[in-house]
Amino acid sequence: MASGKVNDVRDTGSRSLSSIIRSNTLTPFNALIGTLWVAMMIVAPWQDALFGFVIVFNTLIGTIQEYRSARTLAKLSLLNEARPTVIRDGREVQISLRELVIDDLVLISTGDQIAVDGDVLQAAGCEIDESLLTGEADPVPKSTGDELLSGSFVVSGSARYRVTRVGSESFAGRLTLQARQFQTTSSELRDSINRFIRYVSFALIPVGALLTYSQLRADQSLPDAIRGAIAGVVTMVPEGLVLLTSIAMAVGVLRLAQRNALVQDMPAVETLARVDVVCVDKTGTLTAPGMSVQEVVALDGSDPGRILGALAAAEEHPNPTMLALAKHFPQAGSVQDAVPFSSARKWSAARIADRWWVIGAPDVVDPTVDTGRWSATGARVLLLAVTDQTVEADSALPLLTPSALVVIDQQLRDDAAETVAYFLEQDVALKVISGDNAATVGAIAERAGIPGAETPVDARSEDPVAAVERASVFGRVNPDQKQDMVDALRGEGHTVAMTGDGVNDVLALKRADLGIAMGSGSPATRAVAQLVLLDSKWSSLPRVVAEGRRVLGNIERVSDVFLTKSMYALLIALATGVAAVPFPFLPRHLTLISALTIGIPGFFLALMPNAERFRPGFFHRVMVFAIPSGAIAATTAFSAYYAALMLDTVDEARTDATIALFMVTVTVLAVSARPMNAIRAAIVLSMIGAFLAVLFIPPLSQFFALSISPDPEGASTVAIGGLGMVAVLVTSRFVSRWRDA
Repeated sequence: MASGKVNDVRDTGSRSLSSIIRSNTLTPFNALIGTLWVAMMIVAPWQDALFGFVIVFNTLIGTIQEYRSARTLAKLSLLNEARPTVIRDGREVQISLRELVIDDLVLISTGDQIAVDGDVLQAAGCEIDESLLTGEADPVPKSTGDELLSGSFVVSGSARYRVTRVGSESFAGRLTLQARQFQTTSSELRDSINRFIRYVSFALIPVGALLTYSQLRADQSLPDAIRGAIAGVVTMVPEGLVLLTSIAMAVGVLRLAQRNALVQDMPAVETLARVDVVCVDKTGTLTAPGMSVQEVVALDGSDPGRILGALAAAEEHPNPTMLALAKHFPQAGSVQDAVPFSSARKWSAARIADRWWVIGAPDVVDPTVDTGRWSATGARVLLLAVTDQTVEADSALPLLTPSALVVIDQQLRDDAAETVAYFLEQDVALKVISGDNAATVGAIAERAGIPGAETPVDARSEDPVAAVERASVFGRVNPDQKQDMVDALRGEGHTVAMTGDGVNDVLALKRADLGIAMGSGSPATRAVAQLVLLDSKWSSLPRVVAEGRRVLGNIERVSDVFLTKSMYALLIALATGVAAVPFPFLPRHLTLISALTIGIPGFFLALMPNAERFRPGFFHRVMVFAIPSGAIAATTAFSAYYAALMLDTVDEARTDATIALFMVTVTVLAVSARPMNAIRAAIVLSMIGAFLAVLFIPPLSQFFALSISPDPEGASTVAIGGLGMVAVLVTSRFVSRWRDA
């Protein structure tokens, strides 16, 4: 450690407080709004520079929220971090990744991910999946002297290796990044918002120049011309939408963390909302952890107890099945040689008293043996067979003589049926994909209430990829087929979530839109997944999916009002430029309307419950709403302003324009908040009450430069605003059809 040969790898997923402050402060939005803020402070009263405080609040809220989330996630990541087993002072100890040093002796077994590079000193049936490094999924056998690279993981057997490279000299520093680069989480929401921002950015300079020119033509002084131009340009920028999106996602991540769900990739929150197919394994997902031996049926009249105990004891790193055998048969014979279990082979073997004994799936070890009576009950059945010929891991099994059937009891999780019912109610399809016997998987799935479980597909006799769209339950599926099935579902336009806890699930997890790993699963599955259920409870998924839907459904809701603002600001600016009249609003007027119809209600709406599934086409749906709504708002406000300008002063006309614009935009808010409930109605009504307070309480009306009087022009303003409100309500009915087109 003193010489720097320690595995000092920084977590690229975490950020320091200083970097969080920088990322929330030094943004294009802050640069743009900040520049306009300074200019406004120079040429106008400070009340007209209120929009600049958005920078301060945005930065503070964003920094505080992200820092809180980062601290929570850092604690969870520490709990989830892989801890390699090494030999120190002659003892096996678990250490953190950062404590690994050159020449450490590391012990690895099935499911472990290689943390740092090294050379194999001793191996026992060790096979490594290097797909994260090479893209090849076929396991690579490793023996003494072979090199191990971090980023790969053990699919079978065990080994001991000596560390040769650590830190930046090895793959360890890029371990998590490599796993995620294989399948980057896409974000339609983020891409759509960025696209709209680019469109608005192209219009800022020409519109600002047009406004400045038109204000000078309207006999405004240079300071007033600049003030009007800034008012128009600032309103076009949806400065709060990006912040609100980030806050909503950060709050979603934090809420999931409080439910023991670790989000390792922020856009995964969005993917949660779009999921319409969930692929699950049987073992550990539908069934409860742990197994027990229910029955042993001797086929040759012998007592297989000592043989079964020896086979279980021969596994250095036993799976739950072997643990059940070891518990039931504590007396074991001596083993001369062994082939460890592999999920690809579906069997293990040991040489006992010069004979080779094989235990594994009956339909793999000897398909002639009938196990239907037990498989139909959902039990796991193993076949014990014997041969005098040598059994090798990389060779086909020789002719075997059946000796006994071992029936393993698997209990359905108490909450499995309830979880299945939730997904079916939410129109989410479930696919049970397992390596177990198809009849066994079908029996368990049927007990859980999964439709179609009575006709499971056996992947050996029927192509599961071709059947994945119509069928729900699949047995005897190998890891490559799982991956192909996920690809097929995605190819049909589905958004697929894949849950898994074993090494055989890694390939499918990487290819799914959302990989979900169990906290008790192998380090390899946790490394490639975007979401880790730390409590390993599948029943947590409904709450996880609901959180994603809440976040994304609400972001679309508030995007409607944000982008409507950008549209009416652009149209009002163009109309003002063409008509060459003083700008219809002071900056403080637009700040007031934005705060009451967008900023304040948007913050609350973004955090409210919402169970609607997020659908593709976000940009289309929002623009179909924002363009006509923005056009109605701009037409209403400019009509009220122009009509008042013919009879009243500019200041009074600006009051009329502000009232008319508020009437339309608060209607847009109410439409976006539908379906209305007591809380949403209270939010909308409180915003109306706040606006009326500004109009009728003298200190507030003076502060915002709004004067109202009972004159004919005021009545016409209310009438024009009322027509705008009706137009929004009528248009929204047609828009609801176009949005789904």
